Amino acid sequence: MNIRPSSLFADIPRQLPAELCQTLFENPTVRIERIVSRGHYSAENAWYDQAQTEWVILLQGQARIGFADAESVELNPGDYLLLPAHCRHRVEWTATDQPSIWLAVHVGETDSPAA
Repeated sequence: MNIRPSSLFADIPRQLPAELCQTLFENPTVRIERIVSRGHYSAENAWYDQAQTEWVILLQGQARIGFADAESVELNPGDYLLLPAHCRHRVEWTATDQPSIWLAVHVGETDSPAA
């Protein structure tokens, strides 16, 4: 068995024309993703409406998440959110001066993220 550490802060491209989303682990009920944003945000009037509950933590950078039924929240490094299944949300902005690095854990039957 060859077990090696990896870093959530490694291998980040200098140019990010689109948000980078990488699945780090997945089974039928859990998906763990690393998401890297730099100035990225959701399309206007586009909402994530996911079948799974999502726990997300911002490890680096800054971001603001908007909700269909609640006030927006700003996130700084170390801030996390628990987004219940079908909690309509969107990324309103992310920092442009550095990568915003997220760790997202989706719990429940896995499906493709809906936007």
